[in-house]
Amino acid sequence: MQVTQTSSQGLKQEYKVVLPAGELAAKLAAQLAELQAKSQIKGFRPGKAPIGHLKKLYGKSIMGDVLQEAVNDANRRIVEDNELRIAFEPKIDFPGGQEEVERALAAEGDFSYVVTFETLPKFDIGVFDDISVERPVAEVADEDIEKALKSLAERVQEFEDRPEGAKAESGDKLTIDFTGKLEGVTFEGGSGGDVDIVLGSGTFIPGFEAQLEGAAAGEQRLLKTRFPDDYSAKHLAGREAEFDVTVKAVSAPKTLGLDEELAKKYGFESFDAMKTAVRGNLEADFDKASRDKMKRALLDALDSRYSFDLPEGLVEQEFTNIWGQHEQESARAGKSVAEEGKSEEETKADFRKIAERRVRLGLVLAEIGKNAGVKVEEKDLTDALVERVRMFPGQEKAVWDYYRNNEQALAQLRAPIYEERVVDHLAKLIKIADKTVSREELFKEDEE
Repeated sequence: MQVTQTSSQGLKQEYKVVLPAGELAAKLAAQLAELQAKSQIKGFRPGKAPIGHLKKLYGKSIMGDVLQEAVNDANRRIVEDNELRIAFEPKIDFPGGQEEVERALAAEGDFSYVVTFETLPKFDIGVFDDISVERPVAEVADEDIEKALKSLAERVQEFEDRPEGAKAESGDKLTIDFTGKLEGVTFEGGSGGDVDIVLGSGTFIPGFEAQLEGAAAGEQRLLKTRFPDDYSAKHLAGREAEFDVTVKAVSAPKTLGLDEELAKKYGFESFDAMKTAVRGNLEADFDKASRDKMKRALLDALDSRYSFDLPEGLVEQEFTNIWGQHEQESARAGKSVAEEGKSEEETKADFRKIAERRVRLGLVLAEIGKNAGVKVEEKDLTDALVERVRMFPGQEKAVWDYYRNNEQALAQLRAPIYEERVVDHLAKLIKIADKTVSREELFKEDEE
């Protein structure tokens, strides 16, 4: 094997590799000899088929495997000998064209190719004791707990029939039959029977519930409304529709009881125990929001600190993922992929910057974690896998086996856990100042 470095530009290292015909022929001969010993071909005694006959039958196929193995071995040796840290799968070109490939497959000539490796950048991570970030914190107030309890009570809300002839009010539950029409023609999915709807819940399209206020059991109404422009079903989005509705029953909500009875419905021994659990859940939510804001500030600080060349392959892969997700979300919402006030090219440029940031931070966090000896424990990975499996009821075993037998899929679960462990490590090294904020400010979404 002859290896010559032909180019070194930034993170890209290019090598020309020549695999001599003699070496390839020797490997082919060894494979054919092994095949001969096992062969059982009609017309020949077991293990006695002539090598020439086997070569005629299987030579090209075997040589294909020989070439693939030789290329893999050569690339592996290049990486080891030159201590390359590979960022992406190598790119292979065949300057000799198809004719040279065919000659090599026939064991009649040398096989040459050019391999380009994209390597990881080298950079000094430095120290972190000069980084200062704020961590917004907020206390769980009594009104937060009461609001959460009311929300839980609403989920098990009970209703009682209103007196005959009573008119429906906001908050009442109606049982209805309805038939929807577009330009006088019924449409698929636009009809239903014995459907329960709580007025004011926003379950149906805008204007539907409001037009049923004041209706009584047995009453029929014609509702005129319009599907939202961003409605999930594109063929209905933005269209005017009419619904023939028959109100079959009207029932009023019973008084919500924040009491022992509610606690029993949720399996708690007492209402105090339920309140304690609710407080604990809210505090966990508040803590997570505080950490997320602190982490964002830390990542911003790291992003501004480092500047180095990025592997084009990783950036392109990340951009493709982000842009693909954006296209899907835009399609579901019935919107253009271009952000408001921008062209598609400008929007893509913005998303590419996001991809570059993610790749840069990913490399930084990976290097920090490597130097600090950060590990993902098997228990953490198993817990994450269990959570993922729960998202697919009825398919638990298939999902479990998929991840356990697919290292790449498992790596996708491991990556965010590893990132959190590195953030935990950095949190011990940087300066963090708590800042008391309101609940609204704590949970306010970042503009980006």
